[in-house]
Formats: sequence, structure tokens, C-alpha cells
Amino acid sequence: MLKQYLNVNVIEAGCDEAGRGCLAGPVFAAAVILPPDFNDPLINDSKQLNHKQRMQLRKVIEHYALDWAVASVSNQEIDKINILNAAIHAMHIAIGKLSKLKPEHLLIDGNRFKPYPGIPHTCIIKGDSKFLSIAAASILAKTYRDEFMVNISKEYPLYSWDINKGYPTKKHRVSIAKHGTTPYHRLSFRLL
Repeated sequence: MLKQYLNVNVIEAGCDEAGRGCLAGPVFAAAVILPPDFNDPLINDSKQLNHKQRMQLRKVIEHYALDWAVASVSNQEIDKINILNAAIHAMHIAIGKLSKLKPEHLLIDGNRFKPYPGIPHTCIIKGDSKFLSIAAASILAKTYRDEFMVNISKEYPLYSWDINKGYPTKKHRVSIAKHGTTPYHRLSFRLL
């Protein structure tokens, strides 16, 4: 069972990102504030769920969350500031987009984060498999990123982004070797 919160009677936002290890496309992040009594036994780290489960849970999260937001940082920006900074920046943008409630504490998946102005945070390694709000954020970040990659795969079908979502599969690397890079590739990454 995932925990509902870290601190009692505090408005907490769970934050997570998707797409850090990809060779192409933006990094996405989400921030989610769930009701303190919210529970859904199916919610888990998005990597443990299949596409259909993630899409069903996305509807549940968007319906029941007290507030939620998704943001992305482009591959060009990733190349400029590096992937860790870009992932943190995407989380900051998502937190800033929360419009109904201001979080009093942030639960961050992972071990690295730059403080968000005026809101304390706790980094939690494997937080998406420990806290509901972080797992919910991981589901939103992943589903919105996957949708983006499926859409741009229509523009560049040779790279199979509709299947690999930009991750470094053998087929993706072979396509880069054969056809070169696209405007969506992260040129600071080892592409071959």
C-alpha cells in the first residue's frame, strides 16, 4: 500500500518526471495534490503499469486530485542546461502551474532537487513506489509525454517513437545511424 501523505494536515504536492533517459523529445513533469483520504489500490509507479492502466488512472487522478499540473522542457533546453537541471526545471514549472491550491510541502521523486521558492521539500528515492501523490505525478508525466511522442512520430515515422517513446532501443539507435538526427533529438546525449 502506498502512503497517502508524509506530513499530517499539510497540503502536499507529489512531483515526478518522465523521459529523463530518452534520446529524443522533451522531459515532462507533473505535480499532483491529492485529498488526504484519497486511495486507489491500482495507483503505482507508472513503470509498473501498462498503457491501458495508466490511461484509466490518469482519468481517476485528474478527477479526484485537488489540483494537478503537467509541464515540459524541450530537447533544445535539455542540451543547454543538462537533463537533471531540465527535469528539475520542468517540476518547478508544474508546481508553478498549480492554480487551485498552493502546496505547503513538496514530495519529490529521487534524490536531487533545487528548492522551490517558499515551499519546503523532501526528496524520496523510489518515491513513486512509496507515496500516492508521487505515483500519481509519475502517471500524469508519463502519459502526457507518451502522447507527445506518439504525435511527433507521425512527423518522423522512421524512428518508431509511437512504440519506443524516444527511449534508446536498438531500433531507435539504428534509425539514427541510418537517417541522422531530427529537430527532436537530444544532441548532448550519446545517440549511437
